[in-house]
Amino acid sequence: MITAIAGVNWGDEGKGRMVDLLANDYEIVARYQGGNNAGHTVVNEKGKFILNLLPSGILREDVVNVMGNGMVIDIEHLHGEVGRLIEAGVNVSPKNLKISDKAIICMPYHVMQDCLEEERLKDAKYGSTRRGIAPVYSDKYSKKGIRMGDLLYPEALKKRLKEIVEWKNLTIKGVYDAEEVTYDNMLNWLETYGNEFKEYVCDTGVFLNDAAKEGKDIMFEAQLGALRDIDFGIYPFTSSSSTIAAYAPIGAGIPNRKLDYSLGIMKAYSTCVGEGPFTCEMFGPEADDLRKEGFEYGAATGRPRRVGPFDVVASRYGVRCQGADEIALTKLDVLSYLDEIPVCTKYDVDGVLVEDFPTGKALDIAKPVVEYVKGWKVDISKCRKLEDLPKEAVEYIKYIERTVDCRIKYVSVGPERDDYLTMF
Repeated sequence: MITAIAGVNWGDEGKGRMVDLLANDYEIVARYQGGNNAGHTVVNEKGKFILNLLPSGILREDVVNVMGNGMVIDIEHLHGEVGRLIEAGVNVSPKNLKISDKAIICMPYHVMQDCLEEERLKDAKYGSTRRGIAPVYSDKYSKKGIRMGDLLYPEALKKRLKEIVEWKNLTIKGVYDAEEVTYDNMLNWLETYGNEFKEYVCDTGVFLNDAAKEGKDIMFEAQLGALRDIDFGIYPFTSSSSTIAAYAPIGAGIPNRKLDYSLGIMKAYSTCVGEGPFTCEMFGPEADDLRKEGFEYGAATGRPRRVGPFDVVASRYGVRCQGADEIALTKLDVLSYLDEIPVCTKYDVDGVLVEDFPTGKALDIAKPVVEYVKGWKVDISKCRKLEDLPKEAVEYIKYIERTVDCRIKYVSVGPERDDYLTMF
């Protein structure tokens, strides 16, 4: 079985907790895109973990984890992330973590350039996490990237690095009038943090293809959600990679393989970190209450998330983009405080009601059409079977299923690994 776990909305849907939960049924978990610009929060018997780069399967002892060629890897950040896990008693070694030799390294000058550009844009900024993601992906497609596999060939790396630093300073000094980076500092950084991971670097395509031939179960883990995809998201307020499930085999290293199953993850309400159109957004005390109940703060940045009601228009679009066969609905328990639960059912675009997710200017001017359904007003965090849920909660789940045209299999009712139930 080759499975993708992918976000339906703007990210932060709870993919990490679902990967951690389901990874017990898989032998391999692979990240296929993105960098340390978002985080997956996992709570289990060992504690609470925020994973920015590592696949969430790293918390399962018998799972092999892969960081695929579609990722961009800040090796200094990875060093810290691995170190924190080891301190907490989690095993991380070349036996259970394999890093693609084709994955691009996110260098300090990428982070620097990201910050300089956001400062230049001022009020027109894109809401970058300032972790170098757009610049490093730009360099990848400009063929000016340094790959993890380059660490294995020090002399060739030095020559390539010297050429790239010279080229990069044309932008840093010439465009931003900032202090140039030096070859010596960049080489020292690569050696300091890169040498630690040389044993982890391999051709993940060969590893994954051999595993697929042997019939092993492989899970692909996405970062962010469909609405942050570089092609299908709220461009230009997107990430710089493909968050779509169909890209998973490519970004992990086995473009010759096809998905057997796609599980879409979405919250029982809406959240969004960063800039860009967010049609269903709430403001004022109503938003503050929902943010507080759901503890909605970015796992990577700590930024307060923008919040809103469940968005039927955006979610139906995200389900289609991800080719979701089934859905995991997270954080249903958060809505237990509400007498009535708001739902954004349509968009009003300049007086015209639309049900298909718009793009461009139409999305910028869209206004939410909100309806209300009855709440349940009881604690559901201990529910473990469908029949344990109050009928209003079941009706809300069924309502979402109908509106997004995809059945819901898993429902989470709390942050712990076992705080969930299945619908069938």
